[in-house]
Amino acid sequence: MAVEYSPYDEQLNVDPYPLYAQLREKAPVYHNEELDIWALSRHADVDAALRDSAGFSSANGPLLDSAIWGPDAHKVMSFNAMDPPDHTRTRALVSGVFSPRHMNGLEERIRDIVRTHLDPALERESFDFVADVAATVPMDVISELIGVPHEDRAEARRLIHLAFHRPPGARDLTPENAQAMGELAGYYLRWVSERRRTPGTDLLTSLGQARPDGALLTDEQIVAVLGLLVTAGYETSLRMLGNAWYWAWRNPDQRARAFDGGITEWVEETLRYDTPVQYMVRTLTEDRTLHGVPVPAGARVLCLIAAANRDPEVFPDAERFDLGRDTHRVISFGGGPHYCLGAPLARLEARVVLAELARRVSAYEIDADRAVRVYTTNIRGFSSLPTTIKLR
Repeated sequence: MAVEYSPYDEQLNVDPYPLYAQLREKAPVYHNEELDIWALSRHADVDAALRDSAGFSSANGPLLDSAIWGPDAHKVMSFNAMDPPDHTRTRALVSGVFSPRHMNGLEERIRDIVRTHLDPALERESFDFVADVAATVPMDVISELIGVPHEDRAEARRLIHLAFHRPPGARDLTPENAQAMGELAGYYLRWVSERRRTPGTDLLTSLGQARPDGALLTDEQIVAVLGLLVTAGYETSLRMLGNAWYWAWRNPDQRARAFDGGITEWVEETLRYDTPVQYMVRTLTEDRTLHGVPVPAGARVLCLIAAANRDPEVFPDAERFDLGRDTHRVISFGGGPHYCLGAPLARLEARVVLAELARRVSAYEIDADRAVRVYTTNIRGFSSLPTTIKLR
């Protein structure tokens, strides 16, 4: 039987990995004729494509949604929808804030934020891990870095959820998605205007004063940068935390290892085993032949990051959740010039949250019957994880 793959297949939301294994084995360069998309699934191919910005362009954006795909994608996705040198110049405006050195200086502040949200949840001993912990910590952290007013954070979180999560079967942005994106842009514009009037010490102020080409950035350019940073910084960390919590629960032997000091390994293996961002889209800039299959210039190519991270050629016994494995070739944050700017922050947040939980919790259970997965075409994770814990 021929392999059939569509990113809109609702079954992928349940478990995409058996199909990814078939793609790697039987159709490493897969073409969906109906959608006119191509998919790469082997680690070597995905890694090479993500590093080759000249051959696999980001100029049309990294997502399939028709509303934000095309030459104007940068107006929504900022430097995530640019190629060098534009990408290099725009990314440099914010890269310093997300450097590992700067992140290390934030660790204590992140720990304070974690405890603020964790304390009341642990006191109840029964809570929703996503709503009460995973969804709150990343929003507060990215908001402090950028300069989002505290009173706006809950509403921003709600709008992000509405903007990017859609009903099963939806192939594009719904009217509700579009409305939420518009409302988010309105918030961003207000924050930009306030910082132009009253400068501070945050990233919003820096962007408002930046002159990359000798002229100040327009409000629209700043809004695009903010939209990328807030949504990417929030969504990836949120889903990674939920996945880590879930898979450690499903694998008690590995949970014991995590709780016994293997926090970094817990984070890295989660990133490999159940990757929050399942794929990134690139546009092929020239005719290529891959594994004997001709792929035309202009093709939309899905780089299946999650499939690559389960490639047994790179990760032996790849279907096993194993904190003892070598994860240095994991590509969950991409590669090349588009390597995720927020990777140090996402890793730091996850380590601090999970370390605090391991320090204070001796055991926990998840009500799997009431756990709820999000539905998007390329983000994998949970929107609800009802949890009961036992304190140390």
